[in-house]
This record gives sequence, structure tokens and C-alpha cells, in this order.
Amino acid sequence: MNRVLGDAENAHSSSVESCPSLRDVHSINPTQLVARIESYEGREKKGISDVRRTFCLFVTFDLLFITLLWIIELNVKGGIETTLEKEVLQYDYSSSYFDIFLLAVFRFKVLILAYAMCRLRHWWAIAFTTAVTSAFLLAKVIISQLFSQGAFGYVLPIISFILAWIETWFLDFKVLPQEAEEENRFLIAQDASERAALLHSGVLSDGQFYSPPESAAGSDEESEEKQDSEKPVV
Repeated sequence: MNRVLGDAENAHSSSVESCPSLRDVHSINPTQLVARIESYEGREKKGISDVRRTFCLFVTFDLLFITLLWIIELNVKGGIETTLEKEVLQYDYSSSYFDIFLLAVFRFKVLILAYAMCRLRHWWAIAFTTAVTSAFLLAKVIISQLFSQGAFGYVLPIISFILAWIETWFLDFKVLPQEAEEENRFLIAQDASERAALLHSGVLSDGQFYSPPESAAGSDEESEEKQDSEKPVV
């Protein structure tokens, strides 16, 4: 007898414990998931993420900063027109800074084309520009006579080298991982939204119970009396 009572209590407790799970199912709000998915889709429609836009701004800053330093170097050497003619028209690899400016233009064009216009999600473009920049600057510092031309012989190559590697670090450790994480969140939210929709549809279909309309009070007795009155009297 005690065993039967124990089994009954266990069954009752298990049925009570199952109630919160049903409440949890009902508490799932698919509208929040749909809103989150729409926000991710809105970002995709914008075409470029915030972190990628920051990267493109930094690439633009790289070009403008090198251009500014080059213009200052032209002024220091005795006037923009005279020095510009000497460095561009009479270009000399060992003494001109014009190639460092062209190197910044090269980085800007390749990176903006790859990561802003084509929206590339790979590191090969930044690896190519950084490798070309590093090799060219190392060769120029070793072969040329920049160090004999004052402070700009140190500043322009070093700044160009540092900016190229900062761009590489920023893309590899910030842009690509963050975009991959946002894409994973979008896929998880989409999957959760589909599962929540299926759960809600299943709960509603199981919970739709229809009971027949209640009969009026005394209707059974009236039908029995009617049947008794219709019976022939013997």
C-alpha cells in the first residue's frame, strides 16, 4: 500500500515539474528574435559593418597622413614647385620621397577596392599590400641615402611601415573576427526563431480543446417524460 502511494506521489510530482517547461515554451517570444534578425538583415543591406567602415577610414587616414608629411618635406627642402619638379620629373630612387607617397596611394587603392567595394572577407589583400610595403621600404632604407637628408629620412619610411602593419593588425584581429561573430549570431538567432515558431505552433495545436456545448438543465428529464407519454397505454 505504501508503495502504491509512493508511486502516485512521484507521478504527481513529475506532472507538476513538467508544468514549468510548458510555461517556458509559452514564455519564448519569437517577435524579439524576429526583430533581432531584421536588425542583422538591415546591417547586411547597409553593405558594410561599423568596424569595416572604421578600417576604411584608417586606410584613408594613412594616405592623407603620408601626403601631408610629403608636402611638409617638399616645403622644408626649398619650395613645393622646385622640390616637386626635382622629386617627380627628375626622380631618383636614392633621394626622392615620391615613391613612398605612391606606395601609400597603392595601399589605399587596393584596400578600398578589396574591403570597401568588393567587401572581401579574407586577409590576402592586406597581406599583399603589407608585404609589398615592407619589402620596398626595407630595400629603400638599405640602398638609398635617405638618412643623410635629415629627419624626414627617418620619419616617412618609419611612419609608412608602422601604418601598414597597424592596418594588418586591425583587419586580422578586429574586422574579420567581429564580422564572423555577428554572422554566427545571426544564424543562431534565425535558427532559434524557426524553432520557437515550431514550438508555438505545436503547443497551440495540442492545447486547442473543444468541449461540446452544455445541455440545458432538465433537458434529459423532459426527453424521458416525453418518451413515456408517447408510449401506448395497454
